[in-house]
Amino acid sequence: MKSVKVPAWEFYGWQPETLTFPEDWEVHEQRMKGHDTPALKPKPIKEKIQHPIGTESLSTLARGKRRCVIIFDDMTRPTKTTQMLPAVLDELHKGGMSDEQIVFMMASGAHTGRMLFDFQKKLGEEVCEKYLVFNHNPYDSFVDLGKTSRGTPILINKEVMSCDLKVVVSSIMPHFGYGFGGGSKMILPGVAAVESISPNHAIRKGTDPGKVSGNERRLDSEEAAEKVGLDFVVHSLLNADSDVCDLVAGDMIDAHREGVRRARNHYVTKVVPDADVAIGNTYPMANEGYKAYHIILESVRKGGDLVYLLYTPEGCRVHFYNGRFGTDYGGEGWRPDVYTKKPWKMGRVLCVSPTGLMKADEHYYGEGSKWVKTWKETLKLLEEAHGSSAKVAIYPTASMQISESNAAHD
Repeated sequence: MKSVKVPAWEFYGWQPETLTFPEDWEVHEQRMKGHDTPALKPKPIKEKIQHPIGTESLSTLARGKRRCVIIFDDMTRPTKTTQMLPAVLDELHKGGMSDEQIVFMMASGAHTGRMLFDFQKKLGEEVCEKYLVFNHNPYDSFVDLGKTSRGTPILINKEVMSCDLKVVVSSIMPHFGYGFGGGSKMILPGVAAVESISPNHAIRKGTDPGKVSGNERRLDSEEAAEKVGLDFVVHSLLNADSDVCDLVAGDMIDAHREGVRRARNHYVTKVVPDADVAIGNTYPMANEGYKAYHIILESVRKGGDLVYLLYTPEGCRVHFYNGRFGTDYGGEGWRPDVYTKKPWKMGRVLCVSPTGLMKADEHYYGEGSKWVKTWKETLKLLEEAHGSSAKVAIYPTASMQISESNAAHD
């Protein structure tokens, strides 16, 4: 038997899983270009943060400031914030800020809040003990900054707006709605009200994966973030271990665009066309595993098998905008075929989830998708369908991989 190891269980052990295949099958493991890029050591991380793009150093910006908020991404992102925080805090302290002047806000947008062990995974136990760390509440306590030119209300977290220095620490990865994550997205939707998130998410013009230029949803978000006064961003690019392997810091627009330029090259992946079986390992965002959809959809042949690997005990995250909250209704953006839509070109959708299925979440992966608990059971189904010969494409970090065609978007 052939075997391929894929990374898995982000934030829950970070242990790989092994997939086996018949010896005669044609198996392609399609890695993103930056898969094996070495992790940055603390010193180069610090140097990159100390030499920002498009703005003064963070220590200079911190001088004379009364209070700083560090806005960090939530558990739907694999960012190892602990790898960047020491350098960020050093810069703030160098600028004269004390620990008591620094607070943390999780940019969960319309996602559900989190608990102590989540904050500890993201920030480390010491930070949780020493600093005020908060969940964002998308339903209460906002400052009204008016509307964007597209009519989106700018209702922003009150704690964020009480701070006169606003810093973001997150990662940049491909995103099907905003082109790439990071930048202003950490403000809207990150720390905005549902009343702001809903109209922003409803903007569809220019929202293809990898598209930033002309992306109306991102432009709307950036207009809001400008009014908020986002001062400084720290954005990592991640390797297959979800370690920080490159970093940009500085101005919300200039640093983000440089990060996007690098990300197009870093996450790009050659797609194997007409695969009998296209496998998307939804790591490192298995709790939003449908994000693997675009690249494996490009790969699978008509009538073939599309396979999601969902290695997380969390299931699918709660989303107050597009989540399902009843038999036939949900948030404002909910619809039954929200991601894996019918009619589809593949013959089947198989979902491998060792921790089981929450039936209410099935619609994210397509009504009629088949859920199995082990790879052994999945392989049996694949062998029954394809016999002694099959062309298989595996995308080991599919949730952050982007095809050459989508990476080419400007």
